[in-house]
Amino acid sequence: MKIGILIKQVPGGESPLRVSSDHSWIDEASVNFETNESDSYALEEGLQIREKNGDGEVVVISMGPEGRTQKVIREALAKGADRGVHITEEGPSETDPLRSAGVFAKALKEEKFDLILSGLQSLDLGMGQTGVILGELLGMSSATLVMETEIGENSIRVKRELESGWFQWVTLSLPACLSIQSGINHPRYPSLKGIMGAKKKEIKTLPKAEIIESNVNQSITRVYSMQKAKQTEMITGDIDQQITRLVEALRTEIKVL
Repeated sequence: MKIGILIKQVPGGESPLRVSSDHSWIDEASVNFETNESDSYALEEGLQIREKNGDGEVVVISMGPEGRTQKVIREALAKGADRGVHITEEGPSETDPLRSAGVFAKALKEEKFDLILSGLQSLDLGMGQTGVILGELLGMSSATLVMETEIGENSIRVKRELESGWFQWVTLSLPACLSIQSGINHPRYPSLKGIMGAKKKEIKTLPKAEIIESNVNQSITRVYSMQKAKQTEMITGDIDQQITRLVEALRTEIKVL
């Protein structure tokens, strides 16, 4: 079975997040990037599926600039992935999930994966759409919020998390594209042998500019930090006056009505 794993680099939880001077995104100069949490669970699930089957190939795919993208790919290779695909990205990072999925779809079409796994959503943007759109573009069966998998004959049975503590079992035909929920398993740590072996594994590079030229459908226009402010007003007068003033403040100033 050939399994593709989408992984993304996101700012680490301990990194200082400061808005850039042009308010287009955060200032990444002092940010330490790491593998997106739910993508780590997707990688572990792919490795476990390969181990249960006894054979197969796990390929990790990531899009981004040179340094930090190579870092997360090498980490995944050290954990046991067989090879990597790096879609090199110059300039601002992609924020449109439709365009991101389009890049992955064109880059991976010839790979003909039996299964593509991605984290449910990224910790930086949190849109949770890329994996679903990718499955549609590649004509794959798709499922989200996956909490358990069982490989069958030309099919995969998945347990999906619903609302209010409910779950749903669904059987999908292969090939399939799944969005993995955090907590599905216990991601492994890279071993010393794995770290040394990762240096010899292949990482294929593909320039994003040569893959897609379509227009951006969605973009971030401004990023800003919330400014804390507090103001107290004592409402006086009789009951009718107090109610009138309170309603006016809720409607025009606080804007909750």
